[in-house]
Amino acid sequence: MEKIAFSLEDGQETVEFYVLDQVRISGVNYLLVADSTEEDAEALILKDTAAEDAAESVYEIVEDDTQLRAIARVFEESIGDIELRED
Repeated sequence: MEKIAFSLEDGQETVEFYVLDQVRISGVNYLLVADSTEEDAEALILKDTAAEDAAESVYEIVEDDTQLRAIARVFEESIGDIELRED
């Protein structure tokens, strides 16, 4: 499983996540990432907010409950053997 580093807004700190899956919905890329490959890992859904012609992607955490649930269902169907829960 691929692990990638994300730079935080301050540019001074990075965090690494495992990329579990990627989907494109209505022209927007979303990543499902986790801090571990273990069973009860903490996962986030990230939305690419960069302009289409941007050289680098800019990801933000999806926090809107309605959008989060809808995209989580897409990832659950795509991967098949995971269950995403809100905590």
